[in-house]
Amino acid sequence: MGLYTHRGIGVSTTYVPEQPQPSDTGATPAPSAPPHPPTPPHATEASRLLCAGAYLDSGYRDKVIEQLHLNEQRIVAPSLGFDAARVLAHALRARRQELLWAGAILFLWVVGLPLTGGLLAGFLGPSLLLAFAGWVRGDAADPPVNRRLLAFLIRWWGRFTFALFLLITLFAAFGGKDDDSHQSSDSYQSSDSYGYSSDSSGDSSSWTDLLAPDPGKASGLIEPWRAWLTLGMFALIALCVVAKQIQWARVMDAELSPARFPDAAADPAEQAEGQRFQRLKERIRTEQHAPLVMYHEARPFCGAGEAHETWVLAVELRPDGMKKQQPLNNRTVLEKVRPLLEQLRLPAEFAGHTVRDRLRWMEIDEYVFLPAEGLRGREEAPYNEQAFEEHRARAVEEGAEKRRHFLRIRVGGWEEELIVTVFVRIHTQGRMLTLEIAPHVLLPVRADFKDADRTAHAFRHNSVVGKAAWAIARVPGSAAHSLVAPAKGLVSAWRLLTGGYAGALPDGPALSVRELGSARVGSTFQGMDVSRYLKSVQDRVAHGVRAALSDSGYQTGEFVQKIVNVSGGGVNIEGGVEDSTFAVGSHAKASSATTSATPPATTSATSSTTSGGTAPQKGSGTDGNG
Repeated sequence: MGLYTHRGIGVSTTYVPEQPQPSDTGATPAPSAPPHPPTPPHATEASRLLCAGAYLDSGYRDKVIEQLHLNEQRIVAPSLGFDAARVLAHALRARRQELLWAGAILFLWVVGLPLTGGLLAGFLGPSLLLAFAGWVRGDAADPPVNRRLLAFLIRWWGRFTFALFLLITLFAAFGGKDDDSHQSSDSYQSSDSYGYSSDSSGDSSSWTDLLAPDPGKASGLIEPWRAWLTLGMFALIALCVVAKQIQWARVMDAELSPARFPDAAADPAEQAEGQRFQRLKERIRTEQHAPLVMYHEARPFCGAGEAHETWVLAVELRPDGMKKQQPLNNRTVLEKVRPLLEQLRLPAEFAGHTVRDRLRWMEIDEYVFLPAEGLRGREEAPYNEQAFEEHRARAVEEGAEKRRHFLRIRVGGWEEELIVTVFVRIHTQGRMLTLEIAPHVLLPVRADFKDADRTAHAFRHNSVVGKAAWAIARVPGSAAHSLVAPAKGLVSAWRLLTGGYAGALPDGPALSVRELGSARVGSTFQGMDVSRYLKSVQDRVAHGVRAALSDSGYQTGEFVQKIVNVSGGGVNIEGGVEDSTFAVGSHAKASSATTSATPPATTSATSSTTSGGTAPQKGSGTDGNG
């Protein structure tokens, strides 16, 4: 039988009840509920900023739509601390608004070409150069020097050319042609249908003269009324640019404001019509927070962020002659680990219950990972509760290849912007116990997304002169930029019609929209929080494994008193384990030696050693806190 013996769809949100505390710890029982429960995913600050980013960055918006809307055969990645469906809703709304404003700006350019007698066409070249400069530089935060230099030269050449054409138009509008020049040129020049003159005596003038012209002389080729009409078209384009920005600022001040964003039912983006969007919205909300993860083989932890010093520890099980052996399986070890982790939710003894610490809302869940391959339809994924329970019961004791069971510990800090997730897997086989710990860190939202409120506020409160200057600076590139949005829309529509995504076989997530919207690095305080969360969780996991081994009648000595992450993916195990064998890393080898007169030695091992063994070091064990 295959993995998918039960199919169906059920409620995907899992609430973790408070667990009873062990009686031997002496700790104060945990409160029944924290005084300030965590914010629902659809109302978190991370969700709000990602929605704002869909209006700010067209590249990010296009990737969100491609992943969640176009490729509907792809199962959504787990959404940690945010709602991917709401981000998709605002991405689609932002694209609709951009298409409307791009159409209005293109309409002005197209209508202005014949009205100005072709004069407006001279400004299209600089506009294309400005757009081409952005393409040459690319989207990378630190592109190669040659690309930056070439983009710099193209951009400033486009600006210089546009400024030169504008200067000529201003000369023509305010200077014009005097009567003497008309009379003296009657016998030598003839005007074409666009208002430009050519000298019949051989001293010809054409648009090629405007490549490096004398503004005063070149302005004589343009009739004043055409120049004024061109300036008027530029004013209308600038008004459209300002109106587009005003609309976005109002969105940030209304449905995307911190006060109104938690009310998802009143969000206009959620009410968008369209069967495809509504169907995908419900599908995403079924999948994104489910304890069953349908993954792609190449990206099993997609959505969890960057891996942070993943390590594997294997220990040989040796019976303790002084104790009676008890059955030891994976579930037994997990039941020892989980209560110790839950104690991290308790505040300090004298701090009271109002202390703010993200560990108080730490989530502890059991997750099952299943490959997406083998499904005939996305709706066949076994998300219903009964199917999940059966998968979990079987997977927890499996050695695991494709189906894997993990204990997932998640801490959401900084308003769900900094998320630390630790996946723990324990397996006993052949008198060996294997402990796998895979920490992942999801960094905060991009800085430009976080500055959306500040940017909108600055624009709303800017003076008329400031808004005008802002719009004028964007008029030169408006033609090319307005061409890009409809072109992308046409390509997306064509792919939607011809790609056959609706009938394609299901696939695991290719990317996470949360990871796409993450910053490259965090702050010093955030790095300190990551270290605190990881060390606390890993220490409790190690102590729980030691307790399980001891209670089951196996030798531990000073089993992993303290595990300290070191650089290079290695771990430092202090205190040693008497008469036990350790192997850390995928290429490490285990060996043991029996000593009777010397205390346990501190052993250090890394997965990157060339010898594959462990290197003993001098030192003595110290008492740890488990």
